[in-house]
Amino acid sequence: MTLAARGLRYGFRDRIVGDGVDITLTPGEIACVLGPNGSGKTTLLRTLLGLLPPLGGEVTLDGEPLARWPVRERATRLAYVPQASESYFDFTLRETVEMGRTAHRGVFASASARDRQQAASALERVGLAALAERPIHRVSGGERQLALIARALATGAPHLLMDEPAASLDFGNQALILEELAQLRGSGSAVLFSTHHPDHALRIADRAILIKAGRVMAAGAAAQVLNSENLSALYGRPIDVATVTSPDGTPRRVCVPLGAGSR
Repeated sequence: MTLAARGLRYGFRDRIVGDGVDITLTPGEIACVLGPNGSGKTTLLRTLLGLLPPLGGEVTLDGEPLARWPVRERATRLAYVPQASESYFDFTLRETVEMGRTAHRGVFASASARDRQQAASALERVGLAALAERPIHRVSGGERQLALIARALATGAPHLLMDEPAASLDFGNQALILEELAQLRGSGSAVLFSTHHPDHALRIADRAILIKAGRVMAAGAAAQVLNSENLSALYGRPIDVATVTSPDGTPRRVCVPLGAGSR
């Protein structure tokens, strides 16, 4: 099953945010969208999910226009992790994650044994099992974001779209989430995430889409697209992409902003 956009124009009735975007997200791959603030990353993700209608072009799921898919069926195939936000209700983390199973059982049905097992497994995967009965207002912002990621995992959807999933996490939990996303690739899931950290894309992404002012500046294999020239143009300041060797001998590419303090 493939999620794709062709010639996509997206935004709002009174304002076009992006135009001419082509994206294909296939099983077993991780794609990353990078761009400066205001480049339209969140609006693009919401359009790919069907939360906003395209202003032009089309979004398809398994070859069919996304709008033709029943909402409930679409929700079993596309999972969304928004940027962390406050909850109006003091659900426990377990209850929050079990909400990811709603499309499988209906809005008013009680959680089944399978729903509870899927939620427990997702909480375990992101390291929150011990906090399962903690109200969401009594955990940190980073733990709240991990719960949203667990909720998406609990859906079992083959496509996961994540809006800056590691933005509010400390360094250790950022590594945890990147490792979890890499494992999803191995299980056949398709992942599209946005980030402000090119290093995250360098670490796990198969493909990268660079968006500036609502236009795709570059797209393709992450190893080719994420280079010093492209990233410097994207963010408007000199950035060097260097190769370093970790203690175990593994070469890694990292981003180094140049300027004040550079040697």
